[in-house]
Amino acid sequence: MLNLRNYFRFVVWVPAASLWITATALAQQPPAPRVADLAVTDGTNLKTTYFSAGKPGPGILLLHQCNRQRKVWDGLAQRLAAAGFNVLTLDFRGFGESGGKTADKLSGQEYFSVIKDKFPGDVDAAFGYLVSQPGVTRDAIGAGGASCGVHQSVQLARRHPEVKALALLSEGTDRAGRQFLRQSPNLPLFLAVADDDQDPGVADIMQWLYGLSPNPADQFLRYPTGGHGVEMFEAHKELPGQIVEWFHATLLPGPRSPGSAVAGVASHSSRETEFLEVLDQPDGTAKATQKYIEARRLDPKASLFSERVMYRLALESFQAGNLKQTIEIMKLDALGYPNMPSVYDNLAFAYLAEGEKDLARQNAKKALELLASDTTDPEDRRKAIKESAEQKLKQLGDTPK
Repeated sequence: MLNLRNYFRFVVWVPAASLWITATALAQQPPAPRVADLAVTDGTNLKTTYFSAGKPGPGILLLHQCNRQRKVWDGLAQRLAAAGFNVLTLDFRGFGESGGKTADKLSGQEYFSVIKDKFPGDVDAAFGYLVSQPGVTRDAIGAGGASCGVHQSVQLARRHPEVKALALLSEGTDRAGRQFLRQSPNLPLFLAVADDDQDPGVADIMQWLYGLSPNPADQFLRYPTGGHGVEMFEAHKELPGQIVEWFHATLLPGPRSPGSAVAGVASHSSRETEFLEVLDQPDGTAKATQKYIEARRLDPKASLFSERVMYRLALESFQAGNLKQTIEIMKLDALGYPNMPSVYDNLAFAYLAEGEKDLARQNAKKALELLASDTTDPEDRRKAIKESAEQKLKQLGDTPK
């Protein structure tokens, strides 16, 4: 069932960047962080922490992942302040010390609505506070986000051209966000993700985001392990320092151009990202299906997409209220992965939401049939798929066998 809640290229850095940052930190310690309250238009109080560099410089807004709160950024924020950046961290409403209902008190639809309808205004309020601080260089702003903070960071840059650089950890953005990145070749991206992330398909999604941008200052780190979002800081101790150096190269004035911080820049695209680009067009599902059929005709083993990425795109389409497109994406997923029970369970859910009861019934039964010989999914996942498919059949008046 669709869930509403829910290559490697390592850059060689110019050693002078690290030396500069170290020398700056030794020369001047920034002021102590300052906690501040922001009252947004609906009366909700948002808690922030401001890390001043103690001198004029760029500003950076850091947005946390939706299973944490703003303090997870404290270590990185302090390092950025020591390197000359003025940093603001924010607790989203319902998280940390901010007001608003916590996620566990919201239904799935309410939770989605808060993120969609309330978070952007809250982020804009935090942005306004950041750029109003004395010494913040308003036309040289960076943003960083982890997990759900990634989409909010991308949308912030869409609304505010003052945002000149984005550091993104472990998540993607929606179709409008992806289109914005395609149309923003002067906006450099720092992306990091781990293959053991429990968010299905997120590593492939971030690989795709990397392929959207041709900026020579882009950096993409794809680790075999490290977990989700800021969990990677613990697994990869060098990562926060790399983010500081990257912001230094892209936002602070100096003899280097933004592109000179990286070496050996090649095309970011791949066969898979090119396929996803076709699929991401407004009328792209039919074209992508034909492209896949042709690829399999030439090579019966050709693989142009992962089942996990299709699931995420179907979920995105469902959340946007486009059920017909959701169904078409899931049908393409079934074409590529005809023996995966979860694909048919998801397709049954989409058909049921569309009111196509016979097709929902057929696909739920197909999921149960495939489970009998499924050796790919772990036992807990097979159990969840079985319960989900049986629930749909009961809803349709059938007695699962």
